[in-house]
Amino acid sequence: MANALQDLATWLHDVFVKQFDTWILLGFVAQFFFSMRFVVQWVASEKAKRSVVPIAFWFFSLFGGSLLLIYAIQRQDPVFIAGQALGLFIYIRNLWLIANERKAAMTKVD
Repeated sequence: MANALQDLATWLHDVFVKQFDTWILLGFVAQFFFSMRFVVQWVASEKAKRSVVPIAFWFFSLFGGSLLLIYAIQRQDPVFIAGQALGLFIYIRNLWLIANERKAAMTKVD
């Protein structure tokens, strides 16, 4: 048992300490922003007492996803690159749809 704990401690050190550099820091920052989208969505839904996807969700998705894509490209991870690149199109499209909806609503008011 002690040997397994030592192996785990060594592995954790190798993964989280030994290889820590600026790119790892960027990856953590990117993941933080990407994860914040869920916090924003949760808070908005709790406030409204129903499921809501606020515009901030899409901006956190876009910003965090862009940083994660940069990180994935630097790491040369094809699975991560493909997933984040596809996501960016979805985030941009949703923001585009929201902008068009707001423009249409503004022209109806005038």
